[in-house]
Amino acid sequence: MSHTEVIQATPAARESVVETVVSAFAADPAFRYFFPDEATFIDQAAAFAGYLFDQRVHRGTVWVVENGAAVAMWDGPRTSDGNAANGHEQITLDLPKPSLERLDRYGAVVYAALPPRPHWYLGVLATHPGYAGRGWGRLAMTAGLDLAAAAGLPAYLETTKERNIELYRKAGWHVTESTVVDGLQIWVMRHG
Repeated sequence: MSHTEVIQATPAARESVVETVVSAFAADPAFRYFFPDEATFIDQAAAFAGYLFDQRVHRGTVWVVENGAAVAMWDGPRTSDGNAANGHEQITLDLPKPSLERLDRYGAVVYAALPPRPHWYLGVLATHPGYAGRGWGRLAMTAGLDLAAAAGLPAYLETTKERNIELYRKAGWHVTESTVVDGLQIWVMRHG
């Protein structure tokens, strides 16, 4: 059996990470809320996944397993000058206005549910469906959890899939809040 490692992503991993995120989130309630048109879903979801990757890779907060078959995209705590590495930012993408508005509403609701004190935020955790069940998602997630623990800070995430709650609980997370945006249920969870 070979040893699987988690490594910090470089820009070269972008294509495989985008493919993993789009494949993993094809039936995700949040992604379907953001991009409800089946005809344009893949292109819009790929643009968004690429945007999320680009926002984090140069901060050194994207970790991958097996060349992007699993990925964890994290935001670190707020910087000392008050800029929020994990704050709600207006998304600037070439997407239809309704999708941008849904992304902004969702982001504002999630950001409001997160604590104002410093924390790490797991924005994306995805495993390509072809590699599910191998524990690679949990492995990718550990790099950010380790940094948060070393800093004595909690970590947060949100999920819109109720069945994910138990998976996250097994990894040490617990629900801190439940909220709704446009009828979409969101659970905010904390680790540490």
